Amino acid sequence: MILSHDAAGSGPALVLLHSGVCDRRMWDPQWEALRAVGYRVVRADLRGFGETPAEAGDYDPVADVWRLLDSLGIERAALIGASYGGKLALAAAARHPERVTALALLASGLPGRAPSAELRAWGAREDALLNADDLDGAVALNVDTWLGPDAAAETRAAVAEMQRHAFQVQLAAEAEAAEAEAEASEPDRPEAADESQGSDAAQETRQAAPEFDLSGIAAPTLAVAGAHDFADHREIAVDLAGLLPNARHLELDWAGHLPSLERPEEVTALLVGFLTEAGVRPPVS
Repeated sequence: MILSHDAAGSGPALVLLHSGVCDRRMWDPQWEALRAVGYRVVRADLRGFGETPAEAGDYDPVADVWRLLDSLGIERAALIGASYGGKLALAAAARHPERVTALALLASGLPGRAPSAELRAWGAREDALLNADDLDGAVALNVDTWLGPDAAAETRAAVAEMQRHAFQVQLAAEAEAAEAEAEASEPDRPEAADESQGSDAAQETRQAAPEFDLSGIAAPTLAVAGAHDFADHREIAVDLAGLLPNARHLELDWAGHLPSLERPEEVTALLVGFLTEAGVRPPVS
């Protein structure tokens, strides 16, 4: 599968990877601005988000990213990721460090890091709402949790739309997989019982766990956290500055979990400044 995506511009390649509550539209505020200053910009919908379908069965999200870039003829790129997109950017850089020119990680996750009790409790609240078919409640919970105090009403509405769509796509895929599993387990098909891997939501659209080793990542890295975010993401940003040899940490005192949506112009300027510092500069005309 080639992820649904947009690609435009020329110059050094930038890849924008969205958070788990949004899709590629979250980068609308940065998309044109980064292209206009001379970058080749790619943004994609990960599986189960936006225009990319969710599929049952094992898949490797890191391979999805590199497959997309290969299809576009992009050998090297800077990876800019928000939340889950940051976690994916780290895993992609770990697998092919030679292909990554820079990493900008906004409230990133970290592969292999266990969530805190606070984050697990939040996840349980979301699960309870979804299990009760309260989609509106689950969407509202995500909007209220992940956006900081500076987010405008139109930003909150946009995140709600993206999260609702993701829930609808993913829940439909889970229901389809559960139905197929039930049919395969019928008495007239006993051989299918050994093939079933359960109906847990996390297994319906299973991800193959990518290998992950930070030691090879030498690309300049900016690890950004928001002061209004969960402690998990604030701590990850601090840890990354110590774990990666060419990384620095920045905490934004005004930000929640999605700073690029909360103060888009400020974050665009931050990204351009970091990329320039990192030597990922558009050609001089």
